[in-house]
Amino acid sequence: MTQPFTLPHFYLPHPARLNPHLEEARAHSTRWARDMGMLEGSGVWEQSDLEAHDYGLLCAYTHPDCDGPALSLITDWYVWVFFFDDHFLDMFKRTQDRAAGKAHLDRLPLFMPMDLATPVPEPRNPVEAGLADLWARTVPAMSVDWRRRFARSTEHLLNESLWELSNINEGRIANPVEYIEMRRKVGGAPWSAGLVEYATAEVPAAVADSRPLRVLMETFSDSVHLRNDLFSYQREVQDEGELSNGVLVLETFFDCTTQEAADTVNDVLTSRLHQFEHTAFTEVPAIALERGLSAPEAAAIAAYTRGLQDWQSGGHEWHLRSSRYMNEGALGSGGPGGPTGIGTSAADVGALLAAAGAERLRSFTHVPFERVGPSQVPDIYMPFEVTLNPGLDGARRRITAWAHAMGILAEGVWDEDKLDAYDVPLCAAGLDPEGTEEALDLSSQWLVWGTYADDYYPLLFGHGHGLGHGFVAAKACTERLHACMPLEGVPTVVPVNALERGLVDLWRRTAGEMAPERRRTLRDSVDVMLESWLWELSNQLQNRIPDPVDYLEMRRATFGSDLTMSLCRMGHGPAVPEEIYRSGPVRSLENAAADFGMLVNDAFSYQKEIEYEGEIHNAILVVRNFFGCDYPQALRVVHDLMTQRMTQFEHVVAHELPVLYADFELTDEAKDTLNGYVADLRNWMAGILKWHQDCRRYGARDLARRAHGFVPDRVPRVPSIAGLR
Repeated sequence: MTQPFTLPHFYLPHPARLNPHLEEARAHSTRWARDMGMLEGSGVWEQSDLEAHDYGLLCAYTHPDCDGPALSLITDWYVWVFFFDDHFLDMFKRTQDRAAGKAHLDRLPLFMPMDLATPVPEPRNPVEAGLADLWARTVPAMSVDWRRRFARSTEHLLNESLWELSNINEGRIANPVEYIEMRRKVGGAPWSAGLVEYATAEVPAAVADSRPLRVLMETFSDSVHLRNDLFSYQREVQDEGELSNGVLVLETFFDCTTQEAADTVNDVLTSRLHQFEHTAFTEVPAIALERGLSAPEAAAIAAYTRGLQDWQSGGHEWHLRSSRYMNEGALGSGGPGGPTGIGTSAADVGALLAAAGAERLRSFTHVPFERVGPSQVPDIYMPFEVTLNPGLDGARRRITAWAHAMGILAEGVWDEDKLDAYDVPLCAAGLDPEGTEEALDLSSQWLVWGTYADDYYPLLFGHGHGLGHGFVAAKACTERLHACMPLEGVPTVVPVNALERGLVDLWRRTAGEMAPERRRTLRDSVDVMLESWLWELSNQLQNRIPDPVDYLEMRRATFGSDLTMSLCRMGHGPAVPEEIYRSGPVRSLENAAADFGMLVNDAFSYQKEIEYEGEIHNAILVVRNFFGCDYPQALRVVHDLMTQRMTQFEHVVAHELPVLYADFELTDEAKDTLNGYVADLRNWMAGILKWHQDCRRYGARDLARRAHGFVPDRVPRVPSIAGLR
């Protein structure tokens, strides 16, 4: 069969290395697969299939430094996961039997107990037998923290296969953001990262959930998956009828040729690898210092990072050789007349680095305060009617007194004219159309505080305040704001500015009557927003336009989506189990809504942020930089994505939530509660759009009348670090 596109030139600067214990792993994994019942008689594989796929070679490439027994165990894990994938395809995807597929998946977590003394069921098939054996052989060497993380990533890998099956049943192709998120779970690279820890060193529990380590794992995952999509397009899309492939996703989203989509996938892959390197060299050392890691703990992270790099290079070499993939002629593509042996896929390093370096450099060369002209706002698809709280006028009158009492109008960032122009109670009235006067005031005040803080951080700690001092002062400010939200008792911080006074007041009135777990959730959502502003400041100090995927995921936090959605969710009582809110469909629903809101904001605020504030955190600028295109072209991409996120929200409500209700056998009360949360999210999106359309924060005339900087004749002094602590 003719290949559907020419494989692109991959950015992969680390040559692959081969583990010397390859033959030992090959022989062991063949015996093990037969013992587990995966070969002759399984109906899925024969020994010839296993030999052609050559998972021993995959693991020898991806784990070049571990000893023989460790390599054999890791190879067994990969034999198991690929057998699971092919077994699930034959048994459930080809037959489109979702009920039987779910029943199969529901049993598998039983074979991964945290305590090995816990009895497990008798295996019924090779998938269960293999998992039981591997778990018992692996976890004694690893900590309980690792066991939990690895079990979670394994369950995601297994359960999200239902998402793929549902999309096949519906004939639906995901949008790019949805696809990246779900592919991390379905594709299994987070699971692979856990085995990298087994082969190298465990990530210290103190930083395992931190942003730098999370980004290392996510960029590794995205790169592994996108590379696999390029090599497997022919088999998955043309042979198996799969719809979950990044090339197909972009082919559909951009309505372009397969070759153009493949080249764009490779550009995203390269950008994710750049993000991996940036995080490893800048954010990881900083978090190690911040958390006070010991020398052995820092060395463990370094070994783990190197292990992830080895996996990238080794996985690429295996894709060039495995019979599973489209790789005709690829081994001879190391450059004209170039070598074709082990590790030579990256042999033309000079040309490779020159091309990748030009892309990377573009992210650092933006000139701030670019004249871009008025924001061009397209027709925005909004299927939901906005309803405003009848108490809006009263909330408008009362918000001014509260802002004065907190000192928000006395620090030079805002005055009454700005507060009136921004009309934040209008947003609150759309978000909470049926709330009481007290609830509407509280919502308005949270939004005023968050909007003010979002203006305060870049103005006081960003441009013009020194590369070091501004960021250090922002860190100190963030630490004090965190201390304004105690889980028990009253704050020990004596407020020294409007941000602290406002947060202390809001925390007392919002969290005072909450159960401890909900109080922690609320504090975490505020912390996520505050930490994301530090991320923005770090990029601004480096004059670095973010990677597109990192930007979209962090933008949810900088926009305050977690905070406002958690406040929505807390109003619905305990009828819905917390695991439902953590489920894939509900998270998809929330992320789609959050992305719609923040993309609306980026469209309206483009001139304000780029021309008046010297910002680099705007989706339109990120797209301009990534594709090297102009403003109208970038706006079209952002508008299309905005529309797709809204239609995904509608899809989840119509198709995925009913399945979730059935899977979890929810009571009528729980269904009503979750349906109420869906209504809140609809109000959230409609209210945010209404506010952007009607407030006087983003229009060209308002920006020209008063730049979005300090209030004239009241420029505040940047607080000293000592004064903030």
